[in-house]
Amino acid sequence: MSLQRVASLETFVNVPTEGRRSVSRRGSVSSIAASERARKLTFNPLPESWDPAYVEDREAHHLAQSRGAFEVPQWKRILQVGVTVVLCLFAAGIVFGYAALKPVLKKEGAYQDICNGEDTCVEIHLNLMFTVAAVATNVAALPVGAILDHYGPRVCGVIGSVLLAIGALFISFARSLPFDAFLLGYLFLALGGPFTYISSFQLSNAFPRHSGLILALLTGAFDASSALFLVYRIIYGKSGGNFGHHKFFLVYLVVPVVILGFQLTLLPKQSYKTVGEMIEEIEGPVYEDPSAASDAVDADDQVDEQTALLREEQREHRESIVHNIEELLGSSEADKDKQVEREEARNEKSGVWGVMHNRTAWEQICSPWFVLVCLFTVVQMTRINYFVATIRPQYEAILGSREKAVEINNFFDLALPLGGIISIPFIGVILDRSSTVAVLATLVTVATTIGVLGVLPYTWAAYANIVLFVLYRPFYYTAVSDYSAKVFGFRTFGKVYGTIICLSGLFNFSQSGLDFLFHVTFHGDPVPVDLLLLALGLVIGFCLVGFVGVRARALNEKRAVANGGGGAVGNGQGEY
Repeated sequence: MSLQRVASLETFVNVPTEGRRSVSRRGSVSSIAASERARKLTFNPLPESWDPAYVEDREAHHLAQSRGAFEVPQWKRILQVGVTVVLCLFAAGIVFGYAALKPVLKKEGAYQDICNGEDTCVEIHLNLMFTVAAVATNVAALPVGAILDHYGPRVCGVIGSVLLAIGALFISFARSLPFDAFLLGYLFLALGGPFTYISSFQLSNAFPRHSGLILALLTGAFDASSALFLVYRIIYGKSGGNFGHHKFFLVYLVVPVVILGFQLTLLPKQSYKTVGEMIEEIEGPVYEDPSAASDAVDADDQVDEQTALLREEQREHRESIVHNIEELLGSSEADKDKQVEREEARNEKSGVWGVMHNRTAWEQICSPWFVLVCLFTVVQMTRINYFVATIRPQYEAILGSREKAVEINNFFDLALPLGGIISIPFIGVILDRSSTVAVLATLVTVATTIGVLGVLPYTWAAYANIVLFVLYRPFYYTAVSDYSAKVFGFRTFGKVYGTIICLSGLFNFSQSGLDFLFHVTFHGDPVPVDLLLLALGLVIGFCLVGFVGVRARALNEKRAVANGGGGAVGNGQGEY
């Protein structure tokens, strides 16, 4: 009986990391848990331990660093999730509120000593500060994942709190330190975010039935955290400039202290196990009934009472774990079957699911499937971060009015965190119900529209541009991770998606060159740079959509022929 229940549970693992548990029905593709997509609602690559190939080959000590959710009282798990969401709200992605902090730092005289009051010089230095932070945020996700794998979420949280404290102290005392403390301080704030945020993903396993909701809350907290500097800028204005950055970042030290306190007390030291990991503990040889087993070990048909007792204890332990897993999932067999059917329908709808799943990571990275999406991501991430860094000077030049530029900047500061939160429920629906080609075509179309609106000298175009931008940003990041999961699979997801994000982050250093073109070469005219990025994005996006469209059509025809002939089509057999 217990083995039947285990097999049933393996069919329905609605938690992150269980992409490796496949469901073979009518020769269809493996199902992907719905919460996988919610887990990737940001730019952050996943820790490598969530790559199924890594999970299957992980060292024995990894199991010792995780625990089943049923081992922790429900009230404590609820409190852990609630506290973590609040902590992420104050620490996860605060550096992306740069547009709100920038005018405060300029008023406070940041970089005035080395720029001799030249505004262009100050702009370039401040934008470089943000560029370095944005690059570090992306690149840091890989080492964060490695540390999380080996030492657990508590160590990650402690490291994050220390980095946040160092960053706050550097910025607070930047004027009296003998180095560029603004840049280094903002860098440490950026590094502290991923340590806090990525290590919180494992909490989705605390309540597998609600993993999607938990991950959506964490993602919403990440997006909303950029509003912290907006709140500070409002307080700064109302204080008449008396609450300067020195005082603010000293007060902000409360955040890393609170994070440290909760990490050492309430929050889990070990990651919560996925349902699949718990199932692995009870998988093993099927023990025979003690009376039957005795025939093989006792010629006189005498039952070894000690052996029988041990086997009975093992059986009860397995039954107990199965019961606990069923309580965590809390779903009937009918619900499980419906979930499987929904996942299969989503996979088939994408049109490209499984095309590169059986390739090695190197083969995947060398393929056009990777090269094109990586180039597109590089351009779009550069556009996104460059716009965040230069929105006010851009609109000062385009609209010819400082007052209007300030109003637009203020609107952007408010819309950026709200846009991320508002778009979360709709992103999953769009990705579930649309083919991958349609999603990519939408990305290219919206990106082009944003580029066109961004150079029009009209106030209405500026506001429309911002509205589209704040909705496009989370959709874009999610779509890229969704594409990676569908095309390349979960076996190599950590390597492939992590490479895309790392390369894109490193290319963000080109923002310094774009800044030079904007302020020096084109004498403060942002339109040529915007048109350059628009053209690059359009050309690469057109190539990406065209390639995926042609290959998806060929792949679907191949599958239709195979299914018509009664054969099952294996995954990962699509050609380059």
